[in-house]
Amino acid sequence: MRTTGINHVALVCRDMQETVKFYTEVLGMPLVKTVALPDGGQHFFFDAGGTAVAFFWWPETPAAAPGIASVRKFPEDSKTAIGSMNHMAFDVAQGELSACLKRLEDARVEHIPVVINHDDSERGVAAELHDGVFVRSVYFTDPNGIMMEFAASTKAFVPEDVRHAPQGATVEV
Repeated sequence: MRTTGINHVALVCRDMQETVKFYTEVLGMPLVKTVALPDGGQHFFFDAGGTAVAFFWWPETPAAAPGIASVRKFPEDSKTAIGSMNHMAFDVAQGELSACLKRLEDARVEHIPVVINHDDSERGVAAELHDGVFVRSVYFTDPNGIMMEFAASTKAFVPEDVRHAPQGATVEV
């Protein structure tokens, strides 16, 4: 078996009208497919550049669960529960990051107002761009409180980038 990429990511929204407006007008993602579900819900798909971001909406659904199913507040409290989605990163060119920040600012979208440089230092981030930075990011949240990221890779990963052994779960007694 060989996958060829991600077809779509499916999330749940609180208001489909609000979600359509945000993804089409603020993020510029065309709405490409709509489905009316037999239980009165909806399932809408947005083109995120070859991969789709899809949302389910139902008239009645459980409330959001920040800190469990989604990030409570980035970066201070960004842990989420097993099986949850922590955040979604959209690939952008490095030269687009300033335009991404301006677009979020103009639309009054909650975001971190600087580009974050991710590196392999002890803190995992650097104040300045340097040769060890592997991705530059702009973080924001959508109207549903879902943490999103515009991510610009600065280099290709090589075998030497895999240098940590995976750790197992800690079992509480």
